[in-house]
Amino acid sequence: MALDLPTLSILLLGFLVVVLATGVWIAVALGLVGLLAMVLTTSVPVGAVLATSVWSATASWTLAALPLFIWMGEILFRTRLSEQMFRGLAPWLQWLPGRLMHVNVVGCGIFAAVSGSSAATCATIGKIALPELEKRGYDQRMSLGSLAGSGTLGLLIPPSIPMVVYAVTANVSVLQVFLGGFLPGLLVMALYSGYIIVWSLLNPAKTPPRDPPMAFRRKLRESAKLLPCVALILAVFLALILGLATATECAAWGVTGALLLAWFSGTLTRRTLLESIMSATRLSCMIMLILAGAAFTTAAMAYTGIPNALAAWVEGQNLTPHKLVFALTIMYIILGCLIDGISMIVLTAVIVLPMVKQAGFDLIWFGVYLVIHVEMAQITPPVGFNLFVLQNMSGRDTLTVAKAALPFFLLLNVAVIIITAFPEIVLVLPRLAFPE
Repeated sequence: MALDLPTLSILLLGFLVVVLATGVWIAVALGLVGLLAMVLTTSVPVGAVLATSVWSATASWTLAALPLFIWMGEILFRTRLSEQMFRGLAPWLQWLPGRLMHVNVVGCGIFAAVSGSSAATCATIGKIALPELEKRGYDQRMSLGSLAGSGTLGLLIPPSIPMVVYAVTANVSVLQVFLGGFLPGLLVMALYSGYIIVWSLLNPAKTPPRDPPMAFRRKLRESAKLLPCVALILAVFLALILGLATATECAAWGVTGALLLAWFSGTLTRRTLLESIMSATRLSCMIMLILAGAAFTTAAMAYTGIPNALAAWVEGQNLTPHKLVFALTIMYIILGCLIDGISMIVLTAVIVLPMVKQAGFDLIWFGVYLVIHVEMAQITPPVGFNLFVLQNMSGRDTLTVAKAALPFFLLLNVAVIIITAFPEIVLVLPRLAFPE
């Protein structure tokens, strides 16, 4: 007896929740849901669908950028970049209210542009910034919160691992999604620094006095070691925006630049090289396995008719585009408390993307919107990874770090509102580089 679509939807969703609750890998859970969906709705051979969907999802030149960007971040994570960044930026930011706490924001923004990983960004800048800020008497709660929030910039400022995953899932240009993330990344940095300025003006007793003035020549000398990193960022950015190289080619050049930076800093040893390769391999395999499971589930869902029925139902509700965005924001905030960002993207794509297209939203814009929600997931308990990173580094419990990160979580919601009201913030660079 055939099941009606509402009953089938509830059954599959309940099965997914039960399987995930047992601790099974997300990729395996997705595959099992796809298998159940096909068994219940079609007589098409499961093996053929599994083989073709997994192959089409993973045999992609675009995906070659994924392990390369991950490896680049792993290499730089093991260099002295964080120490050089703190020393190089600190003299130039002393005049701002909040002083050295702005190093967290600017430093994370710079590292994000050569990393692609939120956890690596947070850990790399945090391992030198937290002890320095504590030693100088800065408020620990604000230091933790600004690091937790700024660490998420690793996902929004290209290169970004979730952006590559989204581009492959949504079948859009990874280069255009990268370009769409630059200005929103600067917007989030400005919101964070603005909040630090306002907070420090309201709490002057919690901000230590300014360091003794430093001669201009000495400032330049302290910042000189940052020049190779800045040069790498500019080279990748210009290659992207001028169309001189694809995202995958930029990733390859980025790895080359990261290896050279590590070599010049004296941290490129046999041990660090092997550690970076193994760590990048593990993370890449995990993401590729999730993509494979999601591809099979997506193909299986097409046989059930659930995505089309849901899109038609949403259309029948006559939701305005902004109401749809609000509903999706609530959904993604809740999901961010339960699963990781990569899983958020691949789990919801098959259902959400038809709705987004129907509402008339640009898929490049939606990719950046979605990545900002993935950023939120990094600082929301109980699975916010940045919270765990800072908990281990500071010795404070996760709840304390989460409370410190709350204002920055709210600022990310402000960023969502701004790019929804002014979508050109996201779309101006992609359209400049790829005029229609």
